[in-house]
Amino acid sequence: MPRIAISGHRGLNTRMAKLIDQAIRERLSERLVGVTGLSCLADGADQIFARAVVDLGGTLEVVIPAEEYRSSLPADAHAEYDDLLAHAAAVYQLPFTESTSESHMAASKLMIDKADELYAVWDGKPARGYGGTADVVAYARDREKPVEIIWPVGAARERATLADI
Repeated sequence: MPRIAISGHRGLNTRMAKLIDQAIRERLSERLVGVTGLSCLADGADQIFARAVVDLGGTLEVVIPAEEYRSSLPADAHAEYDDLLAHAAAVYQLPFTESTSESHMAASKLMIDKADELYAVWDGKPARGYGGTADVVAYARDREKPVEIIWPVGAARERATLADI
């Protein structure tokens, strides 16, 4: 029964979200029997992965980095966050109040420690700040957890623009 954690880029535009969703679903469909997905439910890769786990019949576990985490997410991510949280078989609330890079990295460490492997939606570049995907990948590798890099052909690390909304 594999336990897979997710870490990945946020602020994906519509085209990127579709590419990432397809790539994640392809990987999960190859091994979904008994899969448990661990996610913080951030906008972007985290929510895409969590939705795929739920849609494909897996078990979702959620790690909430801080009390103020949900309010720190973009407003358009709240409905999906709430829906996915309602599907969670387990929820782990960390003892932080503020949603900071430190609380996010602590949540990622907890996910890695509970997981058998990491799916990283990552372009291979350094993190833009502490607790980014590069840091999570490094932590997983330090703990000798397998890391599956998901970066589809045609993917580009960019923020959503008004044309994508």
